[in-house]
Amino acid sequence: MNNFPTDNQIRLKLLNLLKSNPDMSQREMMKEMNVSLGKVNYCISKLAEKGMVKIERFKGSSQKTAYAYRLTPNGIEELAKLTLSFLRQKIKEHDEIKQEIKSLSEQLNDFDYSSYDESEILKLQNQAKLFFK
Repeated sequence: MNNFPTDNQIRLKLLNLLKSNPDMSQREMMKEMNVSLGKVNYCISKLAEKGMVKIERFKGSSQKTAYAYRLTPNGIEELAKLTLSFLRQKIKEHDEIKQEIKSLSEQLNDFDYSSYDESEILKLQNQAKLFFK
């Protein structure tokens, strides 16, 4: 399984970060999201181009590069769509994992456990049964 985040995963995480903390710096976003600063900058620029994020410069800031990133109504709509899409995906993955666990636990009934630690086998079987309650 690929552990690299997809563009949609990055966009979802970034939109969530901006929703909860619009004053967060790009360096803070980079650390929170575990992606490069260039990736954060690129994604914010693209979100701004698409009208999902409004970039505001702090006028009274001592830092010339202090910005606020505000979600627009389009950004909020995109966040809702992405959240729904990922929820559907995770529910599907959950159902697939449940089916795999059920299949594996059923396979346990076919084995000869005489050479195994019986307490460990019983423990696993009980955990599998609890999963399906």
